[in-house]
Amino acid sequence: MAKVITDEKLIEEILTRGVELIYPDKESLKKVLMSGKKLRIYDGFDPTGPTLHLGHGNQLRKLAQFQKLGHEVIFLIGDFTARIGDPSGKLSTRKQLSKKEVLANLKNYKKQASTILDFTGKNAAKVLFNSKWQSKLKFEDVLNLASKVTVQRMVERDMFEKRIEEGKPIYVHEFMYPLLQGYDCVAMDVDMEIGGSDQTFNMLVGRDLMKDLKKKEKFVLTIKLLTDPTGKKMGKTEGNMITLDDSAQEMFGKVMSWSDQMIAIGFEICTDLPMSEIEDMKKKMKEGANPRDFKRQLAREIVKIYRNEKAANEAQENFIKVFSNKEAPEEVKSYKVSAKGGSASGGKSKKLLEILEETGLVSSKSEARRVIEQGGVKIDNEIVKDVNFNLTSGEHLIQKGKRFFARVIVK
Repeated sequence: MAKVITDEKLIEEILTRGVELIYPDKESLKKVLMSGKKLRIYDGFDPTGPTLHLGHGNQLRKLAQFQKLGHEVIFLIGDFTARIGDPSGKLSTRKQLSKKEVLANLKNYKKQASTILDFTGKNAAKVLFNSKWQSKLKFEDVLNLASKVTVQRMVERDMFEKRIEEGKPIYVHEFMYPLLQGYDCVAMDVDMEIGGSDQTFNMLVGRDLMKDLKKKEKFVLTIKLLTDPTGKKMGKTEGNMITLDDSAQEMFGKVMSWSDQMIAIGFEICTDLPMSEIEDMKKKMKEGANPRDFKRQLAREIVKIYRNEKAANEAQENFIKVFSNKEAPEEVKSYKVSAKGGSASGGKSKKLLEILEETGLVSSKSEARRVIEQGGVKIDNEIVKDVNFNLTSGEHLIQKGKRFFARVIVK
């Protein structure tokens, strides 16, 4: 059995860094942690997509910090709640997933989480699935849970108020989601829950259920969200996420595309760089230091955490080569495409619009048309703005934007 660590300085750091709020309050939780009591702590992840992302990674990192203190931690996969769809922050109803879709999505979740959590050893993290208890609930059980929360409290949620104002529907099953997430706490008899700050309402419903049904205090620790300058969180729904399945080069490049305003918060919640160094960095940027250098350091730190130091070094070298020296990366995927006769030169050729779609550089011909017209496509290092452009027989290097390349062999 792992010994619980009660180092005050370490506990203070864990309860402060990257933390939005603690319920009922930080001092109460700190007192329990300092007592040496072993807590059961969990974080839940609904498999609504096939991969965890950096936002999930930040939550896992906080969970791992408590694991290293010696506490019992649970990596909960919401295979039942994912089929309902969490309404948090949604101005329209989520598409409900089938059981088959959910099972396909969660296939690699433990493997992805293992880059952060330790699933082996004396204090191994547990993996649980909430379908184990939620699928056994009878209708009378659900009615009992529903009697614990008022409709008034539910409609006070920002996104529900907004939907009512806009005349958009709110379905009864969306009210059930926080109840079922809250019931997870009861079923596992936990002492604490960790989650993103956008999950606060759901986690507090669980806190109320624990008091009512278990006569027990449940601590809630909310993590700061990594958001872009518009306030949108980096995640699946917004389409701007770094997934834990991304290659080292993809991770590095995506971080380098972040705005300068995200550098400090990125270091705070995504890395282990000392806060004193982060504060010094913020000061230097205010004094005129180039943010690009700090962003490059941030990208390297993130890749090192989710991959390794070698991969981080290689990703940085590749980025410098491609974007600073304006060279093509060493590894560019090759595609063979079939051409047709009748080009202006008399040889075979193929439409650029079709090639961009076939290589996956764009998702549709309409996107290809837009990117070309905006000057975002280069053929053999020359910008092409003609949407009717044809590629002739031979080998060509295509670049879309700054980061996407394909080597095309037209035959």
